[in-house]
Amino acid sequence: MSRLSREEQRKRRHRRVRVKVAGTQQRPRLNVYRSLANIYAQVIDDEKGHTLVSASTVDPEVETLVGEKTKSEAAKIVGEVVARRAKEAGINSVVFDRGGYRYHGRVKALADGAREAGLEF
Repeated sequence: MSRLSREEQRKRRHRRVRVKVAGTQQRPRLNVYRSLANIYAQVIDDEKGHTLVSASTVDPEVETLVGEKTKSEAAKIVGEVVARRAKEAGINSVVFDRGGYRYHGRVKALADGAREAGLEF
């Protein structure tokens, strides 16, 4: 019996959660992807299969804001930026999709940043 890698385990968890979590046009899905060095957030309309807004630590605008901050502080900034962009696009409420990651650390910081910037979920 072969063991699953951490990434495979995360993907299984994410697929399991996605059965219940889906974004609509009225309430799109805020998806989080976390790599070792960066964090990415997208607001997705699953009915159309379109990404409405996104932000990440590799974004030039966010990169200047992040500077030499810690990963958690950078994640909070990404949350604030994605929330601001969503509000500009007329999106006030989202469904949070943690992407199979635990809700702590950088994922929680991103969610907190988005909430503080006025996004409801």
